[in-house]
Amino acid sequence: MEKYLIVIEKAENNYSAFSPDVWGCVATGVSVEDATTNMKEALQFHLEDSENVPSAKGISQHIADGVFDKGEIADEYFITEVDVQIPHHA
Repeated sequence: MEKYLIVIEKAENNYSAFSPDVWGCVATGVSVEDATTNMKEALQFHLEDSENVPSAKGISQHIADGVFDKGEIADEYFITEVDVQIPHHA
């Protein structure tokens, strides 16, 4: 199981989520909790069909890479991690 970082942003009428580790995989929800659940499911589905499963970097690596600033506080988004079962390809 890997912990993938997800970013949840407030939209006009809902919340949208993405993972900086898995570009192109997105989800939405009517609440932060729904967006988190839907993003976890989207990541699981996306990674099951992927030949090259991207590594889960985690928040520390994204800070080191300059994606987020250490101690950054933003009203526009919420950062969390979700556990995703990684399939083993033969």
